Amino acid sequence: MRSTTTNRPRSAVRAVARLTVAAVLAAGGVLAASSSAQAAESPYERGPDPTSAILEASRGPFATASQNVSSISVTGFGGGVIYYPTSTSEGTFGAIAISPGFTASWSSISWLGPRIASHGFVVIGIETNTVLDQPDSRGRQLLAALDYLVQRSSVRTRIDASRLAVAGHSMGGGGSLEAAAARPSLQAAVPLAPWNLTKSWSNLRVPTLIIGGESDSVAPVASHSEPFYNSIPASAEKAYLELNAASHFFPQTVNTPTAKQTVAWLKRFVDDDTRYEQFLCPGPSGSSIEEYRNTCPSS
Repeated sequence: MRSTTTNRPRSAVRAVARLTVAAVLAAGGVLAASSSAQAAESPYERGPDPTSAILEASRGPFATASQNVSSISVTGFGGGVIYYPTSTSEGTFGAIAISPGFTASWSSISWLGPRIASHGFVVIGIETNTVLDQPDSRGRQLLAALDYLVQRSSVRTRIDASRLAVAGHSMGGGGSLEAAAARPSLQAAVPLAPWNLTKSWSNLRVPTLIIGGESDSVAPVASHSEPFYNSIPASAEKAYLELNAASHFFPQTVNTPTAKQTVAWLKRFVDDDTRYEQFLCPGPSGSSIEEYRNTCPSS
């Protein structure tokens, strides 16, 4: 009797255990399916989980190469340099065109090319048709460069033509605003110390990160970056980063806060990678940051 009484609970325990295991496995299947569904919602994630150390390093996780683009082989802009990840094992990449400023060549801000590309983007740093071109012209040239990248360049098969962005310094930054306003299908814009006589961008719908310098005497933030930012609708998603004591020429030397926020912005809006929201909201702080404002994007 004792053995019979003892065996029945053990059988019951085994049955409960089997049911528990089955339930756990079923739940695991649901979680796996949920994870797969979540992953499918963000198919453009590229690279490892981001950290501040990765974003602040001189290079990101992707090996890159570059190639020159002759002005005689293109139309609408003055040629330049393309930087791109050497491996496509993770898929195609978003692309960004970047313009230098008034009287400057691409070499003045060329450190941005490999830095951004090494985080999983194809980058074209353009030469303008003339160094005196105004922002509206630079905006058209940025768009022409993107069209060249996705239609005719030798790296076009590496690019997802639906995920494009623009950036630039000074009048090139003003040009990136012009390009974003003209082509609302762009995924992001990053004007650096932007200069433009047009102050209102209420028609702009592209997620825009503006980075200005507190001590900029060429394009003072009070009459350029700040009114630009204020005029962009919050519905477009926007951020404004002001660098402490920075001059107009801060993009012309390696600047870690600029690179970190630019890459995070491109990752979030070109790659739709919500892993990078942690760097946008609440955003950067510290002695190098004078001010940061944003609309705090929600995934």
